[in-house]
Amino acid sequence: MRSDPSKRNSDFWCEFHNDHGHRTSDCRILQGEVEQLLKQGYLIDLFSEKGRQSYMKNKQEPQKPPSPQRTVNVITGGDEVNGVTYTTAKKMSKIMVTHGKQVLQVLDGDSITFDDEDVDDLIISHNDTLVISLLVHDTNVKRVLIDRGSSENIILLRVVYGIQANDKVIPKAQSLSGFDNSSVITKWEVVLTTFAEGVVKDTNFNVVDADMAYNIIRGRPWIHDIDVVPSTLYQVIKSVEISNLQEVSTQG
Repeated sequence: MRSDPSKRNSDFWCEFHNDHGHRTSDCRILQGEVEQLLKQGYLIDLFSEKGRQSYMKNKQEPQKPPSPQRTVNVITGGDEVNGVTYTTAKKMSKIMVTHGKQVLQVLDGDSITFDDEDVDDLIISHNDTLVISLLVHDTNVKRVLIDRGSSENIILLRVVYGIQANDKVIPKAQSLSGFDNSSVITKWEVVLTTFAEGVVKDTNFNVVDADMAYNIIRGRPWIHDIDVVPSTLYQVIKSVEISNLQEVSTQG
């Protein structure tokens, strides 16, 4: 931070700069705005020649996802989960297989469509939730719920420890409300890189220390951020890229 320390607001603290003057949340909002401007082609002229070359190279060569170093599963205890015994749940459960597919063309007008091929190997009709495996940081995280009804991205504290990213957690209290107006107070947040079939995104999560049926809940912020359309009927997520159509799907 280059501003005069005596003129900074000592009531505000930034975890990123490790200094007083502004809030961490303000820093992240600014970062998001700068990213959007760069995507639209602005601010490039402010780069040095070396910075401009580096930016153009990274833009042309998307970041490759790392090989998963570990896998985080959902772990439950006891012989009953949400009122259903383990034996009954085992009989009712489906084997979920996560896979990716790449269609090497762009649909007319960059539109996104779902057709009969998307329901291959699915048992119709079904009312399953859309659950995928997702590469987060450097870890393959299973049981990730895609929830268009959620206005936040949520991750469990034990998952943060499982992917060895606890050093990235910062304190931030926030109240989350459910459909019945019940509230949960989160105490932390964390920014983690997610990889979804070629789409790389730094994502802000609210960290919850609780028991939950899913390791992560991806809400509208993430869905909108990576420009995807989820379909619970087809059990897929699709996004259109410049040169091809990327798809992440789960089938049961």
